[in-house]
Amino acid sequence: MRQEPAPLPVDRPEGCPFDPPAGLAALREHQPLTRLSYPDGHIGWLATGHTTVRTIAADPRFSSRLELMHYPFPGGPDGPLPPAPVGDMTGMDAPEHTRFRRLLAGKFTVRRMRELTSRVEQITAEHLDAMERHGPAVDLVEAYAHPVPALMICELLGVPETGREVFKSRAAAMFDPEASPEHQMEAMTRLAEFVHELALDKRARPTDDLLSDLTGTDLTDEELAGVGSLLLGAGLDTTANMIGLGTFALLSHPDQAAALRADPAIADQAVEELLRYLTIAHTGARVALEDVEVDGQIVRAGETVTLSLQAANRDPSRFADPDTLDLGRKATGHLAFGHGIHQCLGQQLARVELRVALPALFTRFPSLRLAVPPEEVPLRTAASIYGVQRLPVTWDAGATHGEA
Repeated sequence: MRQEPAPLPVDRPEGCPFDPPAGLAALREHQPLTRLSYPDGHIGWLATGHTTVRTIAADPRFSSRLELMHYPFPGGPDGPLPPAPVGDMTGMDAPEHTRFRRLLAGKFTVRRMRELTSRVEQITAEHLDAMERHGPAVDLVEAYAHPVPALMICELLGVPETGREVFKSRAAAMFDPEASPEHQMEAMTRLAEFVHELALDKRARPTDDLLSDLTGTDLTDEELAGVGSLLLGAGLDTTANMIGLGTFALLSHPDQAAALRADPAIADQAVEELLRYLTIAHTGARVALEDVEVDGQIVRAGETVTLSLQAANRDPSRFADPDTLDLGRKATGHLAFGHGIHQCLGQQLARVELRVALPALFTRFPSLRLAVPPEEVPLRTAASIYGVQRLPVTWDAGATHGEA
C-alpha cells in the first residue's frame, strides 16, 4: 500500500533523550525511502535505511547545493534557501567543492591529527585540573565540553592568545540554543568579522597554522575567511556537543561508563559507538539533479531527499540491537560523519579530541554523576546539532585520580 506523504517526525520519545524520534523507526520498517511532506508544501522524500542513505549520499546525481533544497523542519524559511556562504563547501557540488576539498584534505590527515594528541591531552588535563580546584558541582558544558574543542580550533586556525577570549565568547553566543534568531545572527556576523580580520592578518603575517597554510593557495580573502568560519562551525559545536551528550549518555548507562573507566584502551571503539548511538548531526539532505531510481522508486529531478542519519545509524539490518549503547560493539560503517564526497573533513580531529577527553574525564572523576535528575537536563531539541544546553555534574570531593 502506498503511504501518504507525512511531515518529518521530530519528537523524541519521552524519557529517552538519546533515541531518535520514534516515527523514524516505523517509517524505516515500512520502507527505507518514503514520501515526505515539507512545511513549504514540497513533496519530496525521506531516507531512513542505512544502505539507502549511503547510496544517495554517494551518488553524484544528487546535489548538495542549498539553494536547490526545501527545508524539512517546521519553522524554517518560507521560500528557497540561500546559497551556501562563500567558502562553505558543504553546500557545493563539483567542481567548486572539489577545489576547496583538495586544498584542505592534506591538512586533516590521520597522521597530522594524531600529532595534535599531546596538545589535546594537555588542554584536557588543564581543564580537569580547573574542575578539581573548583570542586563539585559544575556545568560540564561550560567547564569542559565547550572550552576543550574551542581551544583546539583556536590552535588549528592560529588564533593568537590575545584574541582567544573574544573568539570563544562570540562562538558561544553564536551556538547558544537559547538565544533568539536575531541574537544568533548578530553573533554569527560578529564572529565572521573576527575570522575575516584573522585571515587578513595571516596573509600579512603567516604563522604555523592551518589558516596561514591556506594563504599560499589561490583562495581569495573572502574565501579564506569563509573556510575559516566553516572550520570553526564544523570543529567546535559538533565536538562540544559530542563531549556533553556523550558524558550524559555514559552517566545514564553506568555499566558502559564503568567499562570505559576500567579500560581506557577501548576509547577508540567507545567513541565510534557513541558517534553511532547519538548521531548528533542527525539530518542531511540532497536534491535530485535528474530522475534517479532508488530502492525501486523514481526520485524526480528537483525533489529534495532528507537523509535521516540518526535513523540509518539505528537500522537493525546494519547494526544488531541498534538501540542499545554497547561500547564493546565494532560500530564501523556508521554515518555520524556522513558519507561520500561530503563526508566530514575534520572527523579525525574530532576523534582525537573525543578519544582523549571522555576517558580522561571518567578516569579523573570516578564518582562523576549527574547533579540533577536526568529529566531536568536541558536538551537542544530544535538545533541542527543535537546535544545538551547544560550538564550539571558533581562528584565526591577528594575522590579524584590526580592528573588525567
